Amino acid sequence: MNQVLLYCRPGFEKECAGEVQDKANTLELYGFPRVKHNSGYVVFEFYQPGDADQFIQRQPFSELIFARQMMAVMPMLTDLPSDDRISPILEAVADFPRCGDLRVETPDTNEAKELLKFCRKFTVPLRQALRQQGMMYAKDNPKKPVLHLCFIAPGCCFVGYSYTHNNSAFFMGIPRLKFPADAPSRSTLKLEEAFHVFIPREEWETRLASGMWGVDLGACPGGWTYQLVKRSMFVHAVDNGQMAQSLMDTGQVKHHEADGFKFEPPRKNVTWLVCDMVEKPARVAHLMGSWLIKGWAKETIFNLKLPMKGRYDEVLQDIENLKVYLIENGVKFKIQAKHLYHDREEITVHIQRLDNRSAH
Repeated sequence: MNQVLLYCRPGFEKECAGEVQDKANTLELYGFPRVKHNSGYVVFEFYQPGDADQFIQRQPFSELIFARQMMAVMPMLTDLPSDDRISPILEAVADFPRCGDLRVETPDTNEAKELLKFCRKFTVPLRQALRQQGMMYAKDNPKKPVLHLCFIAPGCCFVGYSYTHNNSAFFMGIPRLKFPADAPSRSTLKLEEAFHVFIPREEWETRLASGMWGVDLGACPGGWTYQLVKRSMFVHAVDNGQMAQSLMDTGQVKHHEADGFKFEPPRKNVTWLVCDMVEKPARVAHLMGSWLIKGWAKETIFNLKLPMKGRYDEVLQDIENLKVYLIENGVKFKIQAKHLYHDREEITVHIQRLDNRSAH
């Protein structure tokens, strides 16, 4: 097996391919990407058999910005007979590791999404057949590999697997979130998704705790403030525009009509700094770094708006400059960045300031 399949946002195949090429070269696993614009996926083909499995084990999924999911796959199966699609699939997975879960998916395109109804129906008989053949455990096992089928057209699919310690836990790599009816804007889903992706669920009670203070720079009308208020935090909302009255009525929000680049919190008891300002990404990244260096916040989630061209290069440069800025000022930190489902022409970055652990 010498191919890796990666899901991404349609239109960002080039960025996903460039990133995986860089990561593979760093691991000295050589190959080349196959890219089809607006397909919602990238296939990376390695020159050596077995390197696909090496890649999905050795490359931390959390360090990939533009990929929503990664898995080792067989060459695409085509023309699956409509009267028996299962037999060719059983044959294809004969040498796969025994899996504990099954996901029958599609790329995130309008064309492929029409196949989702079929995927849901097909999952049940396929799972039964896999279990009868001993290719899947009799019960779902979250510690064992996940078997993936990705249908890109009727009768055409990739068959592969991912490792649960190094993949996205979500179907199609997308957290399913519902827009809250009382939220002031749809942007609230960006921050909610970021919490799901960046903060382990078992740490929510301590890291997203009630009574904490947060700062939302560029807060108006309050989509991101809403997420903090919902978790019973208190928020300094910084924006010259108006905040939603429903948030002000909670008594948890102090509205500061000020420039987000000049605001200083009145007390330095802030845990969370969040920011979704439409500004040059390098300027926003530097601002976030300065808050962490001054000790004004412990964790930050912010968006970097991407240029129309050279998006991947801009992201790499901004994040590298930010890392250097923090390291030069003696800050120990953990950084993650992801092109989330609810992002468009932007990526979301999370930095946690660490007190007693090494920076990276």
